[in-house]
Amino acid sequence: MFTGQRAIITGGTSGIGRAIALALADAGCDVTATGVAADEVARFSSDPGGRNVSTGVLDVSDGGAVASFVSRFDRVDILVNAAGMILRDMAEFNIEHFERVIGVNLSGAMRMSTACHPLLARNGGSILNVASMLSFFGSGAAPAYSASKGGVAQLTKSLAIAWAPDRIRCNAIAPGWIATALTQPLQDNESRSRTIIERTPMRRWGQPADVAGPALFLLSPAAAFVTGVILPVDGGYSIA
Repeated sequence: MFTGQRAIITGGTSGIGRAIALALADAGCDVTATGVAADEVARFSSDPGGRNVSTGVLDVSDGGAVASFVSRFDRVDILVNAAGMILRDMAEFNIEHFERVIGVNLSGAMRMSTACHPLLARNGGSILNVASMLSFFGSGAAPAYSASKGGVAQLTKSLAIAWAPDRIRCNAIAPGWIATALTQPLQDNESRSRTIIERTPMRRWGQPADVAGPALFLLSPAAAFVTGVILPVDGGYSIA
């Protein structure tokens, strides 16, 4: 379904981004996955699960780095903005930390989208943003993460409207509680993990692969008339 297409996946060397990158590669796409840390990228490169995925180090909060990275490509059909961060222990109430999270999660998605826009417009490409269930809920412990993901949802809708004339679709997935390194502290907290599972109708933590299927649908021709959608992938958590 994706043979001959080229995709850039930011945050694609770990977690949800990694699962999407590998799924796209399995579907025939030429994939480049990025990570912010060289050691993270090296770990992915040493174990890409048998897939042929190219990699790169990229800090999406750095406008110059984004421009330089995207300039290497002569074609981009798919952009997945999966790069993201969260700061725990109430650290996001510090304004400098707050701005750092916004700079990665929200502004980073905009930087990549605008940088890739001319290439995406050539062949009618597709953008997929990784939002969150916190796009709909607030968080008393992570105000920057919550605000950034709420912003990602509205950015998705805004770009869908603005770039429809360029035949660019823009959608988002909103994962719930997915077992990744980002949520490891909560997984390790027996009481917190139990509360999460008890509220989730499907009674388990999600896995990164659970998010990859919906992501591929939104990026595929099967969703050719779908744009501006924020699709929850949360085992029913948001409706419980």
